[in-house]
Amino acid sequence: METPPKKAIIISLDDSIAEIVQLAETLGYTILKSFIQHRTNPDVNFYIGCGKVNEIKDFIEDTEEKIDLAIVNGELKPSQWFALEKKLETNVYDRIRLILAIFEEHAERREALLQVKLAQLQYERPYVRELIHRAKAGEHPGLMAGGEYQVDDYYEMIKRQTKKIGEELQKIRENRELQRQTRSKSGFYSVSLAGYTNAGKSSLMNLLSGEKVKVEEQLFSTLSTTTRSITAKNKEKKIPILLTDTVGFIENLPACIIDAFHSTLEEIELADVVVLVVDGSEAKEIVDKKLRVSINELRNIGVGAPIIIALNKIDLIDNKSLETLQEYLDDIGILEDHIVVAISVKEKKNTDMLLQTIYDSLPHMVKITFRLPLEEKSQAFISQLYGKTKVVGITYGEVITVEVECNEKIKEKLIAACRSVHGDVL
Repeated sequence: METPPKKAIIISLDDSIAEIVQLAETLGYTILKSFIQHRTNPDVNFYIGCGKVNEIKDFIEDTEEKIDLAIVNGELKPSQWFALEKKLETNVYDRIRLILAIFEEHAERREALLQVKLAQLQYERPYVRELIHRAKAGEHPGLMAGGEYQVDDYYEMIKRQTKKIGEELQKIRENRELQRQTRSKSGFYSVSLAGYTNAGKSSLMNLLSGEKVKVEEQLFSTLSTTTRSITAKNKEKKIPILLTDTVGFIENLPACIIDAFHSTLEEIELADVVVLVVDGSEAKEIVDKKLRVSINELRNIGVGAPIIIALNKIDLIDNKSLETLQEYLDDIGILEDHIVVAISVKEKKNTDMLLQTIYDSLPHMVKITFRLPLEEKSQAFISQLYGKTKVVGITYGEVITVEVECNEKIKEKLIAACRSVHGDVL
């Protein structure tokens, strides 16, 4: 027996509801109606005015469809949430709670599950405090904290779980740091894919790495970081690079999510290069907005690495539209200090150009020339060079001469390995 589709309504203070509708649809809701009340500041009691609340209540009572959820396109104070649920007699989610529900549905790995739970607990604390206040005042505690816990016990449980999950995530964070140090000492560069959710980061990851990371046409389909090695088609330009796919950005990413996903976002902060992926097929004003949101998030995280902007999905627009978009972005100054590469992951267009741009942006590339004896142990060292460096050239004569470019961090280690096979550095 099929589950009947879930129905929802939208409540907003402005006409910018496209994103909240997409979030709701990602969670499986069909939007029956949107109620918009244009106002600069939310109403202190209900977020919207009493008249609009009564209009919504009448709609819910009169419609033949069952309304499962009222979604507020903004952030509710606990008192506003309580008042709306009580008045409308249905579940009410604000924007943050909706995002957290999507995260909960998409989380698969243990770290992501813990991060989502921590964000939910941090979000719920002020709401549970409101429920405690209402319960003491003799009012019904509402829908969020029902079940086996009394609201006061539930609040204590939140504090205990928050502490426990925080400790578990700290251990995971320390292990992740050890992995980063090991990779760095092995000569690997770190490149992170960042950008607005649903821009095509996971598809680009699959194309560049040859792997199969899950790709879904949904917001926040990627919550856990996935790291893969890039193997360039041109073997002569092979450089050991680890590419990491990360959680997508969204406008005004809630503070509880940024805090809970700190260890994941560190992968972007500590990358050698960040590739900022944006859907270039959207209207230029939307591309502008999403680029600004993403760049702002990168700055907030603390990214100091070079940022390459990858305008993806250019197969969906013609050359004239692409030209107009690039001119528009250039005119408003958003491309300043950033290299832009227009690509199509679907048609594999300009991805070699993107790879070359990544190579050119890597920091601390140093050149070393090794001279090795014509012996079997030299071949083992040469294999190591192919795995950890970009081999620029190799010639065989009375001796073997190998010219490489590599991460500065492993220069001394390679020199020591060269001398251990009786080689020299020129």
